[in-house]
Amino acid sequence: MNWMQAVEKTVTGLQYELVGVERSAGGLLRVTIDRIPGQSYPTGEHEFVTVEDCEAVTRQLQYLLEVENVDYARLEVSSPGLDRPLKTPAHFARFTGQLVQITLKLPFQGRKKYQGTLLAADAGEGWRLVFTEGKVEQALDFSFDEIREARLVPVLDFKGRRKAAPAPAAPADTTDGGQQE
Repeated sequence: MNWMQAVEKTVTGLQYELVGVERSAGGLLRVTIDRIPGQSYPTGEHEFVTVEDCEAVTRQLQYLLEVENVDYARLEVSSPGLDRPLKTPAHFARFTGQLVQITLKLPFQGRKKYQGTLLAADAGEGWRLVFTEGKVEQALDFSFDEIREARLVPVLDFKGRRKAAPAPAAPADTTDGGQQE
């Protein structure tokens, strides 16, 4: 087993998804992890990867990389971020119904980049991107092999949680000329 396989086995053994591994010329080893929906984690119930998740994986990988005698200057374990890359058909299946941006390998109707809602294609094979061009809703069917890059589109709400609007006050009783006793 090579060190890359050992990294994958360690990360998946901790019940995280290994999204990617990058190695730079400067000795940086970057490991990107994500939580698996429905999985329970000792670091608590959160939708997204936490700092504690990254710390737990870092500790395990440091032991592994020492045992495997992997030469690196710095290890960085992080989440895939809000604009998470979609790199496998399983990623596409997991994020069906989400807003994504895709870049095709070859242009279709003069362009390569599209943004819209990811759906499974009607035929059951491949994928469909539903997007609005002008005021017209369109659909683009494609296969995984036709994609150069795909990412989730971050949906940010800077307003945060809002309090419910107060219930309208009951109208005042004005039968006595509007004066209250």
